Amino acid sequence: MVNVLFCGNEGVFDGILTCTLSILMRTKSAEPFCFYIFTMELKDIDAKYTAITERQISIYDSVIKSYNSENSVNAIRVDKYYKKHFAGCPNESAYCSPYTLIRLFADLVPNIPDKLLYLDADIFFNRDIHLLYDVDISGYEYAAARDHYGKYLIKPNYINAGVLLFNIAEDKKNGLFKKARCWIKRKKLVFADQSALIRSTTRKKMLKQRFNDQKFLHKWTVIRHFSKRLFYLPYPHTDNIKQWDIKRVHKVFKYHQFDDIYKEYIRIKKLY
Repeated sequence: MVNVLFCGNEGVFDGILTCTLSILMRTKSAEPFCFYIFTMELKDIDAKYTAITERQISIYDSVIKSYNSENSVNAIRVDKYYKKHFAGCPNESAYCSPYTLIRLFADLVPNIPDKLLYLDADIFFNRDIHLLYDVDISGYEYAAARDHYGKYLIKPNYINAGVLLFNIAEDKKNGLFKKARCWIKRKKLVFADQSALIRSTTRKKMLKQRFNDQKFLHKWTVIRHFSKRLFYLPYPHTDNIKQWDIKRVHKVFKYHQFDDIYKEYIRIKKLY
């Protein structure tokens, strides 16, 4: 069983869906997937902060089972954990959204498996997920790749937390998530949960950049992460092009390697 975790609200469902399609369409193994989705409602902070809906989960379940009837999805509301630990905390207005914080509840939610691949929603798999998932993380709290900009601007092994292969048993033993939650509750951090995880880490395994490529797409790239990046032309600026913005992916990045995934995504959108 391959265990994958997404976190988010109703607005990022297209990201979760397209990322999942890329996993299913780039993986050759018949091994089933169990997808976990942490979600919650925070409309008192922003009217757009609505939980992923039952209909969206129903659509998602139908899609993943069309690839393998043994695939499953567990949508888990984490509202009670958020209210207890993070309501009113200094990082509630995080650089992204409060939904970036809720993966830090992975040790509190019951029945979470010992090996768990966390993924941001703005990700495409270019190659088989087993190239990453089968990495041995015994004795490590997690495996992660360097942040493309942070490795130059902050320190050489500064990681990007958009792709994290967790060893949940080791995390619980060392108190990784508990320590990270303490940081979130008491101090405003530049990159919120990412900063908290880095400060709380005892032992991590470094992955090659191809497992979280935030700028380029090579034939050996396993994961292309569509995070905010710097462009030099026609003038220096940043942009945040997501993989579900098909026209801009074609126009700006000139990527057509994912057109089979886009074809299936459009078909699903029309169907539902």
